[in-house]
Parts: sequence; structure tokens; C-alpha cells
Amino acid sequence: MSKHPAGTWSGVVPAALTHFTADGALDADATADHLRWLIRQGAHGLIVGGTSGEFISLEPREHRQLIDIAIDAAAGQVPLIVGTGRYSTRETLQLTEYAAQAGADGALVVQPYFQRPNRQEILAHYRTVASVGLPLMIYNIPANSAAAPVSVEDAAALYAEGVAQAIKSTLPTVHQLHELRAATDDGFRVFYGGITSPLEGIAGGAHAWVSGLLNVAVPEAVKLWDALARSDLPAAREALRPIFALRTIITRSLLGDAGDLAVYRGLLRLQGRPAGYCRAPLRDLTSEQLTALEAIRSAA
Repeated sequence: MSKHPAGTWSGVVPAALTHFTADGALDADATADHLRWLIRQGAHGLIVGGTSGEFISLEPREHRQLIDIAIDAAAGQVPLIVGTGRYSTRETLQLTEYAAQAGADGALVVQPYFQRPNRQEILAHYRTVASVGLPLMIYNIPANSAAAPVSVEDAAALYAEGVAQAIKSTLPTVHQLHELRAATDDGFRVFYGGITSPLEGIAGGAHAWVSGLLNVAVPEAVKLWDALARSDLPAAREALRPIFALRTIITRSLLGDAGDLAVYRGLLRLQGRPAGYCRAPLRDLTSEQLTALEAIRSAA
């Protein structure tokens, strides 16, 4: 039985980067080192193999290898939720079975993507994957999956059926968090999954904040989390200031043509941390962009 059942998932949960070498190979040692560092930084849990983990670029054997790396690195210290969602139900089921056997605490299952399956097809997908018995987190990210979002009503129904135990809500607004909390009991874990409104999301009842931004901001996010836990809004606003400065680099495109994962890797390099590389077609920061990032960070 898992040390970390779904009902205990909460707090600051980085959507961890997967580290690749300069020539695009999976860097097992650097990835494991990064996961262990996030835990030392104070992360309350980890999500591995999500969007920030570039799951879409992984070959099946690499995806399984990443699960093994993560389970070994986390060593049961914090809840480990691994991304097992692929487009096909068959492959998602197989990968979720692997994660369960390997010892993951839960599976993050993205909406089937690109082909835009309809509502009934999406619900059937989740019901099939849930047959594995591993706690399932719905990954609601319609902007990337191109599928319609799982509605509050459908999420609540899947919870009532025993299909899903959690949801990562990566939507442009936060009101769904309030609605999800109202439609379910505390056993259904609601994760805020964006970078724009963590204060509002947590204050609105999210059990956790999960984001790629947390690869470079765990201590700051823990301060925000703790301040809101004790209902200290002025302290929460103060804790948000450095997080806001980091997110602005991305939301305002301060480095020009640079993806969010490249920015996170650049920030890790500036801290002297191993950062790995993005896997093509994604690109890392140029030397000019890294210099500009250092100037922005110093000014902030």
C-alpha cells in the first residue's frame, strides 16, 4: 500500500523538468539529482512526466525509465505522481500499470490529445485507465490537448464512481477550483495548475499548487503556502513578490522568443544547478538570452 494515499496529497508540488543531454538523450543522473534537490528545497510532492517533463517527446522505454528514476530518487519521502497519459487508451493503460507496479503513488492522466475526442470518449478513457487501481489525477489542460475540458460535473461524477481521486486544473481562470470544492468532498484533491494566480487558487481551496515554475521557486512557494495556511494575507502577498517577478519573465515574454522550460533551465544554470537541455524541437536559451535573464534576475 502507498505511503502517500491520494487523500494526503497537498502543498507545493513541482511539475519536474526531465533533464536531457546536449545531444537529446535522457540524462538519468541529472534528472535524479534535480528531483532530490526539489525535495531538499521543501517540495511537498512531485509530479514527473507531465508537460514540464516533456512527456510528449519520450519514447515508451524512456517513459518507463523516467518512472524508475523518479521512484528511486523520491525514495518514498513525498508523494510521487507520475504522468502516464498518452493519446491512446491502450498505451495509457499499459504505462499506468507499469507505474503502479513500480510503486508510484498516483497517475497524472492528461486528456487524450490532438484528435479531439468527444466527451463520452474522454470519460470512457478515464474509466478504462482507472481499472488499474492506481489513484488517478485528471489533467485538465485543454489549451494543450485540444480536447474539451473535463467539466466540474463530470469530474465530480468520476470521483463519485471511484474513477478519479484528484484533478490538476490548468485553465485560464480559477473559479473552477471553487466549483470543484463545492461539488466534491475533501477526499477529491484539487490542484491549481497555472502560474498566473497561485495566491487566488490556494486561497480558493486548492489542495496543492503544481507548476513548472516550481522547478525554480520551491522555497518562495512554501512561504506563500504557509502564509495562506495561517490566513496571513499580507505575508502571502509579500511571498508572492519574487514568484510574480519570475512568472513575468514568461507571461510578458521578456526574453523574446523563449519557451517557459528554457527559462526554467536558464534560471537553474544561473543558480549553478544542473539544468539539462530541452529536447528538440524545443530550444534552450541563447547565450544572449541567458545574459539578459541574469540582468533581469539581478534587477528583481
